[in-house]
Amino acid sequence: MMQRLFFRWRYWRGQTPWDTYVTPPEVTAWVAQANLPRGRALDLGCGSGTNAIYLAQQGFETVGIDFVPRAIERARARARAANVTVEFRCADVLNPGAFAAPFDFLLDIGCLHNFGAAAQTRYAANARQWTKPGATLLLYAFFPHRRGARNWGLARADVEALFARAFDLRHYADDGKSAWYEWQRKQDASEK
Repeated sequence: MMQRLFFRWRYWRGQTPWDTYVTPPEVTAWVAQANLPRGRALDLGCGSGTNAIYLAQQGFETVGIDFVPRAIERARARARAANVTVEFRCADVLNPGAFAAPFDFLLDIGCLHNFGAAAQTRYAANARQWTKPGATLLLYAFFPHRRGARNWGLARADVEALFARAFDLRHYADDGKSAWYEWQRKQDASEK
């Protein structure tokens, strides 16, 4: 609950240093090298919509989810100004409601590392459920550290434990404080 209040307060005050309005080069590089038809994309914890809008501009049918109403309002306004269609949902990423079809691409830049262990497990199960075999999950997360009275972040082993059953790790890069993970959804035995 405190985390929700923190993010709502920061958006209300306009103090969102994480919201740079620039799509990270890791995302643009993946889109440029991804030799695949543009499909459905889901931006988890989309904030004011920068990356969801970018994905829509690149031809993805895009959904963005964030629980902060002010962030979603900004995202919708920015999408209109950019003349792109993005479905923005003001919802909890762990329980956003039903989706019309599975996704080809999931993007998380700093959402998962904010959750506790039980929520992380649920998140990983959702990622598997929401994607089709071959889909990509591009994930950015801080390594464990203490911020205020709380521990934040995930070690590489924690992330691998969450996703390795349903996804293959295709690429990993870290800077000592955080990491990018590129996961590809495995083919289920029942889908072969």
